[in-house]
Amino acid sequence: MLVDSHCHLDFDSYDEDRDEVVARARRAGVGVMQTISTRMSTFPGVRAIAERYPDVYCSVGVHPHQAEEEGLDDPAPLIAAADHPKVIGIGETGLDFYYDHSPREKQARSFRAHIAASRETALPLIVHTRDADPETIEILGEEMDAGAFPGLIHCFSTSRYLAEKTMELGFYISVAGIVTFKRSEELRDIVSAIPLERLLVETDAPFLAPVPNRGKRNEPSFVVHTAKLIAELKGVSADELAERTTANFFDLFSKASPGAACG
Repeated sequence: MLVDSHCHLDFDSYDEDRDEVVARARRAGVGVMQTISTRMSTFPGVRAIAERYPDVYCSVGVHPHQAEEEGLDDPAPLIAAADHPKVIGIGETGLDFYYDHSPREKQARSFRAHIAASRETALPLIVHTRDADPETIEILGEEMDAGAFPGLIHCFSTSRYLAEKTMELGFYISVAGIVTFKRSEELRDIVSAIPLERLLVETDAPFLAPVPNRGKRNEPSFVVHTAKLIAELKGVSADELAERTTANFFDLFSKASPGAACG
């Protein structure tokens, strides 16, 4: 069984065939999916999808792109939402200095509010970081000194420095389809050195479809291609990679139940 640790099943690109997308994932051997919140205003829809399918869980949070409109200074709304049995993570949150869709100081404040919610609930922090590795590590380090919290770097595609520093903090690394792209040689080198016990796999669907589906709408069933490539990088069988990354997911997202898996 594989787990797609990060997808966006609430996005409107799935409105016409969401049931079939979930069914295809099951047929491909994806036993559990986590659909990720990017806004508090759309969280009820994210939660409703998790409630609809027994093998889908969700997170609650505000993407850094939305920090200006919906960023949080207070963790209380996240903590309250996390009481739901299907909510297993906090985020996605973090810093995105590539697009700068929201002021950096608002991104940072919202990031710290999410960290406080993760610390309070013991639910893993799901971190998005782009062109902000030093700042991300600085905030995570400062906040970890104030009290431990679990977490992962989602859609890892940046530096060895980020991987090493966040793993020192106890974080996991989640790898998406970018690792299959032709020009991702450096990323493949980094991923090959990440210990199996720290790896998760994801799609970030509907974005970043892996080879051989690059350019298409991504969906959870495509995580098998990313997992296959990572297994080759690690020199293990596809079955071993699936078993290890699935175990890692349930170790980190311990509120989720392996018994929810379908297929």
